Amino acid sequence: MNIGERLRKLRQKKKIGIKPLAEQLDINYTYLSKIENHKASPSKETIIKIAKYFDCDVDELMILSDKIPEDIQKILRENSKEAIKYLREHFSSG
Repeated sequence: MNIGERLRKLRQKKKIGIKPLAEQLDINYTYLSKIENHKASPSKETIIKIAKYFDCDVDELMILSDKIPEDIQKILRENSKEAIKYLREHFSSG
């Protein structure tokens, strides 16, 4: 899943159109549409607005936007072997 897919699901669940949502977030609806269609990457500020509006985890949306939170990056850097092993053991499908 990527940020666009997650955004579309959140929007559909709340039954809000893309234009009204863009107005609520105070962003251009074409930009929001591009995010939803995976043609644009949202800024951190936009991710925060989306998370607040839908009351969901900012970090999850950041990761779905290919933006790893700094504290997670630090953990991965400082514990790279253990982190990779853990992730593969617990989340790998192969």
